[in-house]
Formats: sequence, structure tokens, C-alpha cells
Amino acid sequence: MKNHFLINTLSSFFYIGYIPGAPGTWASLLAVMIWLLLPVQSIVVQILIVSLAFLVGIYVSGLSEVNSGIVDPSFVVIDEVAGMWLALLLLPRLPYPHYLTIVLLAFVVFRILDITKIFPINKLEQMSGGFGIMMDDIAAGLLTAISINLIIWVI
Repeated sequence: MKNHFLINTLSSFFYIGYIPGAPGTWASLLAVMIWLLLPVQSIVVQILIVSLAFLVGIYVSGLSEVNSGIVDPSFVVIDEVAGMWLALLLLPRLPYPHYLTIVLLAFVVFRILDITKIFPINKLEQMSGGFGIMMDDIAAGLLTAISINLIIWVI
């Protein structure tokens, strides 16, 4: 049998997913704080972090779904973390305080997209298993980054 403790720890992003009310919002907020506090600003390291979160997320969220017997369980929030990190990875590095402004805007846009599940996000959510759990948030992160970059370009 798989190690349920490790699977639950990772899929719930260190038990943030068990905070009642809005676990996805808490996980996204923690993801933003971790990203801002990363001591390494190397794009290669950041790509590796996002990729690792995505790949680990597919595996542990799929196992969490099987172990719990719940389709896309609400305590699984590694998908929000990976999606938020993807959005932040694709934002331009502006000088302070402008960067904080776009990060805050990205957080708000990501949460709106993740909650409302507009097309094509809603189609990706229908995929099964860990891949389906992860893909809607990856799409929300990508659409967030596109939206914020368009806003910056227009302004």
C-alpha cells in the first residue's frame, strides 16, 4: 500500500488543503508567498520547481482521489500551487513595487479563473485522474499569465 501520510502531505500541500472554507485560496496565497521568498531567482530553477510541482501533483492527486474515493477531493490543493506558480513564472520581472502589484493581480485573476472554470478550463477539469485534477489549474495559471501580460502590454 502506498504511504498515505506522504501522499496526503503533498497533495494537500502540507495540510493547507484541510483548512476549512477556501483551501484553494489559502494554497494559492501560500504559493505566492513562497514564490516571493524564493532565494533563487534563476529561471531554470523556477521552471524546475513548477515542473516538479506539476509532475508530483499528477501522481499524488491521482492517488488521493483513489484513496479517498472522492473525485477531485477539495483537500487536494497541489494543483492550485502548481497553477499559481506557473502564472508567476510567466510574469515579467518588474521593479518593486510594480512586481508586487502584478503578483497580487495575478492571484486575484487566478482565483477567479479557478473558481469560475470558464472555457476551456471546464473541459480540462473533466479529464480523469491526477492529470485532470492538475490540468484545469495549469490552464488557469496559463490564462492568468496571458491576461496579466496583455494588461501590462496595453498599459
